[in-house]
Amino acid sequence: MGVRLMVVDDHRLLAEALASALKLRGHRVLAAAAPAAGAAELVISRAPEVCLIGTATPAEPGIFDPIVRIKRERPQVAVVVLGPVPSPRGIAAAFAAGASGYVRHDERIEGVERALMKARAGEAAVAPQLLQGAFSELLNPAAQPDDEGQRLLQMLTPREVEVLVRVADGEDTRLIAAGMGIAPSTARTHVQRVLMKLGVGSRLEAAALAARTGLLDRAGPVQVTGHADDADHPDMPQGPESPVR
Repeated sequence: MGVRLMVVDDHRLLAEALASALKLRGHRVLAAAAPAAGAAELVISRAPEVCLIGTATPAEPGIFDPIVRIKRERPQVAVVVLGPVPSPRGIAAAFAAGASGYVRHDERIEGVERALMKARAGEAAVAPQLLQGAFSELLNPAAQPDDEGQRLLQMLTPREVEVLVRVADGEDTRLIAAGMGIAPSTARTHVQRVLMKLGVGSRLEAAALAARTGLLDRAGPVQVTGHADDADHPDMPQGPESPVR
């Protein structure tokens, strides 16, 4: 017996394609919609047996708020999340919001169908290893998302933090060197170490990462040293500057 369901996804074309595939397999699809502001209202008004909700960012705060509302107003509706390979935090957030299952975007249509059937039957529609990770995350919550900035900050020395702030301000190697009272080769070494520690390949990526994680805000006002520290790297030649981008 087919499932009476709705499909909601970030991309309307994907939602409609998935709905069409499920219809061909004998399921009754009440609607296929993008997750606009009225998506939760649509699910609540149509009251399907199962709602399949797709998302590209399962770990983003508040992304599963529609599920909370759906489960509050229509607790009988089982919700299955369709998303990327999840982090424990992402799948934990889905279950904490009230979802009955989580299916990866790259799952075959047969796997999606099995998840829908299990959710309708009141079972957890998720791979055992993913469920274990979710419960571990719920019992032992990881650091909050903005703690990523603090973690990165702890990887850098005070001097490297100053270099990163200057990089984010758009200073090139020679300006960094002049502002910190160090040789260009030493400034270049600091920049290279900052990029390596942050795991990025360019100054632009470093600045973007620092801004995205709140690292610069956590760093606070940087004390400009203004004195030479070439002795920090006595093995570095003081020759012409090589590009660091």
